Amino acid sequence: MKTILITGCSSGYGLATALHFHAQGWNVIATMRTPRTGVLPASPRLRLLPLDVTQPTSIAQALRDAGPIDVLVNNAGLGLFGAFEATPMATVREIFETNTFGTLAMTHAVLPQMRQRGAGLVVNVTSSATLAPMPLVAAYTASKTAVEGFTASLALELQAFGVRVKLVQPGYAPTTQFTANGAERMQGLIPEAYAAYAQSVFAALGQTRAVTTAQDVAETVWTAVNDSSQRLRYAAGADAVALAEAVCGEGCLSEPRKQLSKP
Repeated sequence: MKTILITGCSSGYGLATALHFHAQGWNVIATMRTPRTGVLPASPRLRLLPLDVTQPTSIAQALRDAGPIDVLVNNAGLGLFGAFEATPMATVREIFETNTFGTLAMTHAVLPQMRQRGAGLVVNVTSSATLAPMPLVAAYTASKTAVEGFTASLALELQAFGVRVKLVQPGYAPTTQFTANGAERMQGLIPEAYAAYAQSVFAALGQTRAVTTAQDVAETVWTAVNDSSQRLRYAAGADAVALAEAVCGEGCLSEPRKQLSKP
């Protein structure tokens, strides 16, 4: 019976992924900054641990409590929507601390045990915003694009040790807490000069028919974890799949990555 540790399980993708893997018979370690009782079922195969991915001491304690893990899913993240011009650099750094450096820190912490065992998998959850430019999410997209570059490079350097690294790219998910969780952070980020343009962007998003659900992401993480091929990227949700195919061509998502002969 394998063990998976998932970050950011209080709602949305993380919660759905924890429930999905538990239903499939896995041992699940669900982590949250502030553990919420009642969101996950009581089960001997499911543990809830506190974890703040921006704090090294919290990461170390969570991994000590977790014990050996087979799969790490770096899902914890912060949303941000607004004009970059109006976004304080302190807010940009906050986004990077969780979305980018939190992912790197968690990965850095689990790699020694995986490399020593000669087995393990890290799944990094990013966004379909990395596939094509989107307005008013410049800082957020930058934080996720950094993770994509990190993951692609890391996957190559860990191949010789039997450790795999994969990417899951969710699409637009209006039913998650992306906006609600960042409401305070996003106040004032649409100044008057951008108001009309922002309204047009919101209107376009409201007309989107193909969207992503939390369950789409959970099932895509499941697919990535159980795929032993060298495939790197997995779009999650009908809109993300359509965008990925439009950007890189039909069928390209199943192409294995190739080791470069030279850096």
